[in-house]
Amino acid sequence: MSENNLVISIDAMGGDHSPMVVIEGLSLAQKRNPDIRFLVYGDETKINQEMDKFPALREVCQIFHTEEFVHNEDKPSHVIRNRATSMYQAVEAVKKGEAQAVVSAGNTGALMAISKMVLKTIHKIHRPAIISMMPRQNGRYVMLDLGANTECNGINLAEFAIMGNIFAKHALGLESPRVALMNIGAEEMKGKEEIHNAAHIIKNSNLNLNFIGYIEPHEIPKDKADVVVADGFSGNIALKSVEGTTHLILRIIKQSVKESFLAKLGIPFMLGAMRKLKKTMDPRLYNGAMFVGLNGLSVKSHGGTDAFGFSIAIENAARLIRKDFVGTIRRELENIDLDELSQEACYEVY
Repeated sequence: MSENNLVISIDAMGGDHSPMVVIEGLSLAQKRNPDIRFLVYGDETKINQEMDKFPALREVCQIFHTEEFVHNEDKPSHVIRNRATSMYQAVEAVKKGEAQAVVSAGNTGALMAISKMVLKTIHKIHRPAIISMMPRQNGRYVMLDLGANTECNGINLAEFAIMGNIFAKHALGLESPRVALMNIGAEEMKGKEEIHNAAHIIKNSNLNLNFIGYIEPHEIPKDKADVVVADGFSGNIALKSVEGTTHLILRIIKQSVKESFLAKLGIPFMLGAMRKLKKTMDPRLYNGAMFVGLNGLSVKSHGGTDAFGFSIAIENAARLIRKDFVGTIRRELENIDLDELSQEACYEVY
């Protein structure tokens, strides 16, 4: 493979409909991004059966057969000891410098555990987090953590705010992103202690963040904040609530049109608005969350996505490679005194 190409390693066995969806997703992504090449890990027989449907894909793929793969029910403590899985070998390719990013639709906990163990956490960062872009009233916003850390302390949340701020600057092109902590109320006394601690640390440290305080879940789509910070448990629930509501709205609209003769007559006049709504709210367009805070690019695709959604995850990985995002995070963190966070955390918060 040419040195001028982007190389992405793929866990072909991760996800609900692998390797079918994965291979078709590779074909879609490669057509739109001819400079991408793939290292594909998984069951060679099954991969070849799917790849026969896309002959041109073989020219940009190198297949590595693995006998084992990570199951959805596998515990992270188990998968990190098994180096023979497609997921482990795909992540290891990034560590070895053979690929510039890894994409998997497999078990989230397993991918995080393997990525953290193999790629290691960036110096100064205690925990990596899952970060992604989401749609809102005007454009997009960034949210983290989306499920990597179910329990977090104030320092973890403050570090997430730092990494989310850097991500938003480069992914959204914002000079001074508005950063907020997700909470059950805007009042200072509401919410859990770790959220109060995080707010105290951010306010009293020289982090140069545009911190606007707390944000309630219903305010998130209203263009109030550019970076929304939460622990992984709350963030994952918020993410899935948004996805479920989006599907519900689209289903209700579709069903209402079917049941109304007048609505059917108005379809030609509504097509433009409906296309805009679908383009804005389609969760596939935001597929591909990044594990931020690692010494390597690891991207998690939704396990139940289709081929188009998986292709978007690949393109998101490629976009971050082109921007040298991991290197950017590392360089910007060098200019931040994270030890100051620990010092601030020692003070009592009232």
